[in-house]
Amino acid sequence: MLERFFQLSAHGTDVRTELLAGLTTFLTMAYIIFVNPDILSAAGMPREAVFVATCIAAALGSAIMGLYANYPIALAPGMGLNAYFAFAVVKGMGFTWQAALGAVFISGCLFVVVSLFRLREAIVNSIPRSMKFAISAGVGLFLAIIGLKNAGIIAGHPATLLTLGDLHQPGPLLAVLGFVLIVALEQRRIHGGIIIGILAITALAIALGLTPFNGIFAAPPSIAPTFLQMDIAGALNAGLLTVILTFFLVELFDASGTLIGVAHRAGLLDADGKLPRLRNALLADSTAIVAGAALGTSSTTAYIESAAGTSVGGRTGLTAVTVAVLFLAALVLAPLAGTVPAFATAPALCYVAVLMIRGLAEIDWDDLTEATPAVVTAITMPFTFSIAHGIAFGFVSYAALKVLAGRSRDLSPMVVGIAIVFVLKFAFL
Repeated sequence: MLERFFQLSAHGTDVRTELLAGLTTFLTMAYIIFVNPDILSAAGMPREAVFVATCIAAALGSAIMGLYANYPIALAPGMGLNAYFAFAVVKGMGFTWQAALGAVFISGCLFVVVSLFRLREAIVNSIPRSMKFAISAGVGLFLAIIGLKNAGIIAGHPATLLTLGDLHQPGPLLAVLGFVLIVALEQRRIHGGIIIGILAITALAIALGLTPFNGIFAAPPSIAPTFLQMDIAGALNAGLLTVILTFFLVELFDASGTLIGVAHRAGLLDADGKLPRLRNALLADSTAIVAGAALGTSSTTAYIESAAGTSVGGRTGLTAVTVAVLFLAALVLAPLAGTVPAFATAPALCYVAVLMIRGLAEIDWDDLTEATPAVVTAITMPFTFSIAHGIAFGFVSYAALKVLAGRSRDLSPMVVGIAIVFVLKFAFL
């Protein structure tokens, strides 16, 4: 049944590989179960209810992606978007968290509409070939900076923005050990090297007393305090219209960039560099945004950590469905899921970054109108901590350089339109 539904043989995979890939992806993104409630509770949302909403939204979104689009891409409430929700919209602008949820819900509905009418598909397919490679590499760099930060190898600094972390602490040292272990295992073609590395570092952390073993079972809290609490009427006032647009644009290009980056690394793009069944994938993640807002969490989006699963062979929706089941299991296994420390999953993110950054090698470096926007895209993602901003800078620089270099015939109307929209966004939002 699984073979027929997910077409495993046609994708060069099997059930064992897909389950392993799903577990790998889950372990690298399970942190969201605990980070998302922490961030949204700063906006006054009930932490326990947000925990449940996060698990269910991730499970639902990943299941839809796996069953409807048949892609090994997991979904969960997005980092960055949750911070914008809590600190900019609620605490900064003074709106209620219910109204902010309403804004997320409306942006998700807009997402569904543009996906149904293939407008979003046209936008994604209009991305130039060099930009697609750059997005893949940029996602890799973004993963690297997240991994280094989670490991404690880099830290914030008031003068230089970033600096070396405290390497006298055990966390960074264990992360380095985990990275070397994962690379060595993968080079030796030992299947499941990423999982072995994560679990080995977790076991060491428990043995050294760095992370507590919190038990196994815990009854899930009630979701009632956040379920269907979005204030749609409040979100439609003039003050939140720009917020809705911001959510929409960031969701559009964050998710699209992640889909392309992960799909490219997994070899799922066709000969023309396009993603088959793209409409299904776009509808899956737009539907997840609407469902997540109804459950009581900020925007749900495709996760770049899915690349960890594809790196161990995940190629079909069975990987995403496995992630969905594990998120549901996390409702009652929250203490066990919370035992894996951030410095144990950080090496996996850094290893996947190594694999994804090689997309830059496929860019035509002799054509500066192609290479320059690609580099701008790739380096802007980690330095602004936003996939969407990297794509925005890439589109604007791509269009501007083509026009100024007398190569405007290379531009499609869609690319020009997207570049203009981003210029207007930066100018007025």
